[in-house]
Amino acid sequence: RFIACPQLARTVRRCLQGGASPGPQPLLLEFAPGPGILTQSLLDAGFRVVALESNSDFLTDLQSLESSLDGQLKVIYGDFFRMDPMAKGALKPPAVSSEKLFETLGVAAVPWRADVPLKVFGIVPQQLERNRLWRLLFAMYECSSIYRYGRVELNLFISEKEYTVLTAKPGKSKIYQALTVLAQLGYEIELLHKEPWSSFATNLKNGGLAIPKAGQLPNDHFCLVRLTPQQNLFTGGLKPSNASTFIFMVKQSFAKPKSKLTDRLNSWSLDNSDTLLKALEIPKNASMCNLYPEDYKRLFQALQNSDLFAETFFHDEVLASTRTMN
Repeated sequence: RFIACPQLARTVRRCLQGGASPGPQPLLLEFAPGPGILTQSLLDAGFRVVALESNSDFLTDLQSLESSLDGQLKVIYGDFFRMDPMAKGALKPPAVSSEKLFETLGVAAVPWRADVPLKVFGIVPQQLERNRLWRLLFAMYECSSIYRYGRVELNLFISEKEYTVLTAKPGKSKIYQALTVLAQLGYEIELLHKEPWSSFATNLKNGGLAIPKAGQLPNDHFCLVRLTPQQNLFTGGLKPSNASTFIFMVKQSFAKPKSKLTDRLNSWSLDNSDTLLKALEIPKNASMCNLYPEDYKRLFQALQNSDLFAETFFHDEVLASTRTMN
């Protein structure tokens, strides 16, 4: 687990406050606060904070801080990334039910196009970071878990490597991926701050800093990124009930990112692919990695309207991958 050093707290506070006027700040759900370095800074800024902590080593100090305040901080034992697991029966802490959590927060569900009902802040663990981002994306597209309550805003510290993937441009076949397309369609992505890894400590037994290997992508910083769900996401035939099909259409398209779109359409038994591409104004020789996110959404809408395309083609893969993500 990465823990922010004290000198970073002021920067984070400024980023999360944005251009807000002085005075009481909205409710903020902070996950994995650790020793509470950033928590204290957020409290000083006037935020009302609900701290979701899964490590019992940090709970005592956080609860002591909670008792010293007049309701500005509430500490809950739980793991944000074990929210609403698919396991049957009663949840065993630190697994958390979003329904019970939001009831505790006093946050009611609002329509998708309404204002953001809740802001979330935290440092995404580096272990299985990509899987965690995928799980949040699935929930957002399906309006499940925390997104049953509306367009919950995420303010996350993620690796520079993953930030580079989220914001990649078409044509960059090695970094422009299914995750890129779905994130750019689903979220307004805003980089709030870049911070060197050296500004973070870890609670590893050896005291070392577990910096992930960079590989081919830049990874010298932790990036504080704001992910705000798009108000107009569910338009053009896309809706929560068929979002899983759309996700796996995009994922399957990137199985061979340099393959031609016409070849992919033919593999889906779509005989009128030339007519479809002409209507969408997409070149016949376009590769999967050259399509813009909006092209994928328009393609999905066209396929939905085609008598030759059946959603059942993706059914088994959708079910299998949904189970894996959970």
